[in-house]
Amino acid sequence: MNSQEIRQEVDKSRSSGGLKQIVIPPCPEALIQLQQALAHEQPDLNVIQRIAAADVAMSATLLRTANSPLFKPIGKPCTTVGQAMTRIGLQATLAVMMGFLVSNAIRVNHPQLHRFWQRSTKRAMACAFVAAQLPDLPAGLAPGLAHTFGLFLHVGMAVLMQSVPGYGGTLVEAGARIDRPFIATENANHRTDHAVVGALVMRVWNMPPELMAGIRLHHDFAVLGGTSVEPLVQGLIAAGHVAEHLMRRHEGLPADADWIAHRAAALAWLRIDEARLAEWDEPLRPVLDAA
Repeated sequence: MNSQEIRQEVDKSRSSGGLKQIVIPPCPEALIQLQQALAHEQPDLNVIQRIAAADVAMSATLLRTANSPLFKPIGKPCTTVGQAMTRIGLQATLAVMMGFLVSNAIRVNHPQLHRFWQRSTKRAMACAFVAAQLPDLPAGLAPGLAHTFGLFLHVGMAVLMQSVPGYGGTLVEAGARIDRPFIATENANHRTDHAVVGALVMRVWNMPPELMAGIRLHHDFAVLGGTSVEPLVQGLIAAGHVAEHLMRRHEGLPADADWIAHRAAALAWLRIDEARLAEWDEPLRPVLDAA
């Protein structure tokens, strides 16, 4: 399916199908303003600074990031949003702001999703890192888009946890079963899955169609290398698959079933091999530590 077909699928399911009962929190007004600011070819940094400064907690998050060891502060600590933006740069500023806004819009408080947004932030940083290492990909995968993709990749789980009774038990079952894919258990129990619901969030929040399509298909690795899905969407899926593996390796977790079964397709699409992947561990580690 291409992005247009996925949009039609989501709209149809939203109006009359399995997504009808799913409650999507409204998109934060500040995120809407941020998207509008980024729609211009040259984003107005003063507008972005005003959006950040309008929320005390978000300003504090930016300052804490700018003064963290990740950015090796030299001299006096940053004390204003403008100073923080200058130190960490536009892309990191946008990543911090978006993560703050999304995590506050969709609250997660369930033991089966422990540290959900912290891990989402790590996944997003890993996705951006992967994209930054591969600037010559024909799909033109930008680190900023890859970061947003990683941040939202599993947002459907958080929404399902809020909307669907018994979903916590489904997470336990899906994680334990080895006879079928994770999303197959979700669909068997609830007639939908986190990939579809995540695409719905992207649709309702008016996020880029490539994000909606990538999230909808992020467990469908058969699309890699095909012609039915846009190259940029395939790039997001491949980068997200690699990023998930890198994050799990950073956490000392074993490779999951998806990586064992489909790593060759993702690596081939990104034009890298296992040796190149191993080289990324050391430079990526402090980035993920900071998350």
